[in-house]
Amino acid sequence: MNLNNLKSLFAYNGCTEIYVKSLAANDNSKNQIYFGGNFEIVNVLPVTSIETVEAGDWKRERFKAKLDFAWLNDEGKISVAPHAQLILYPKYPEVRFSGFLLGCQDAPSDLMANRIVDRLLFVSVDNNGRTLGYVAAPDSEIANEFKQQDSLGEHGVFRVIELPQVANNRSVLLNELCRIHGLGWIDSKRLDSVGNILPCKSSNCGGYTLEAELGVTPNGYSEPDFMGWEIKQFGVKRFDKIDSSVITLMTPEPTDGLYKTEGTEYFIRNYGYPDKLGRPDRMNFGGVHKVGEVHKSTNLEMKLLGFDHETGKIRNSNGRIALLDNKGNETASWSFASMLLHWNRKHDKACYVPSLSETTGDRKYKYGNNVVLGTGTDFQLFLTEMAKGNIYYDPGIKLENMSTKPKIKKRSQFRIKSKFLPDLYKKNEIVDVCQP
Repeated sequence: MNLNNLKSLFAYNGCTEIYVKSLAANDNSKNQIYFGGNFEIVNVLPVTSIETVEAGDWKRERFKAKLDFAWLNDEGKISVAPHAQLILYPKYPEVRFSGFLLGCQDAPSDLMANRIVDRLLFVSVDNNGRTLGYVAAPDSEIANEFKQQDSLGEHGVFRVIELPQVANNRSVLLNELCRIHGLGWIDSKRLDSVGNILPCKSSNCGGYTLEAELGVTPNGYSEPDFMGWEIKQFGVKRFDKIDSSVITLMTPEPTDGLYKTEGTEYFIRNYGYPDKLGRPDRMNFGGVHKVGEVHKSTNLEMKLLGFDHETGKIRNSNGRIALLDNKGNETASWSFASMLLHWNRKHDKACYVPSLSETTGDRKYKYGNNVVLGTGTDFQLFLTEMAKGNIYYDPGIKLENMSTKPKIKKRSQFRIKSKFLPDLYKKNEIVDVCQP
């Protein structure tokens, strides 16, 4: 086995890039493998669930993130490691990899259970969202060849090998966005789950129309939209003013509080308000809710429980984003574990595309040539921006036909103004997609 053969094995399984870590003696199955001093790697490796574990007699509080992981061997055989997981310690913070040998029938135990310096761990994500791993001995041909590699990218403690057939995924994206910019006004549309083009008539069709042009079908799973990039459209009034718009980052439903225990109808009837346009038999719950401010219509205050504003660190793995009433009741909340799972994966590489809309007559959209590219994020950056008030909760929840047959519309939105995007990513660029 040499390095080129290993690349081919990963590419054969649909992988696009390989993350490589040189292992220290302590990086083994007993002590866990150190994956970094922040939560960045969680945006790369798609975890399937996140569990909160409170501190015990001798154990630190932590998150356990389940990982669909398997080992590759030299023949390309895949051996599932059913207990593999990432352990996220919020107070440091740091991430460690554990459980990668337990229950695995053909695991590389000779290399991963012992204290051997300079082994190389290769990890990548296949086209089914599974993480594949391979380990090379320090005196192997692969290790010797890897030492000669230069100009590799870096991601935290990892070096990154981009596989040849997808090395230009950024270029492909920018070329496609240039093509779409050149089309001018595009009729509003969307794709169904099998790729059929359908008309789109609602006010949020800007994103659907862009996705349709890119060939992106609607998805409810946590994978990026296009060639490893999450695509987000945002409306503007002029293409030269892209720093003053509001962008919806994600729309997770509350995981706890009265909203969950008593139901959405109870929540709206107790904390909502009569429709401000005078539409009868209707109550709404909306408006911008920022941390530390009491909203004048709902009388609820947004708080970050278990997050240290000064250090920008999670101090309690059971922490949450919470809406509290004036009696201290938790009316709705989002656990950090659930929000981390929402933020995970999709936001490591994000592209924000400005659009103009034409709503007189048939709805149309036009997309700008200057886009915002954000790479490398961390959920604690998200919480930091919430603490500053730059990210806020702006729901659109309503209860209609209250006295007859109540009908509920749910929409919880966490939003940000485009000018604050640079603070949400380690690297932020404004790129003209039509410039070489």
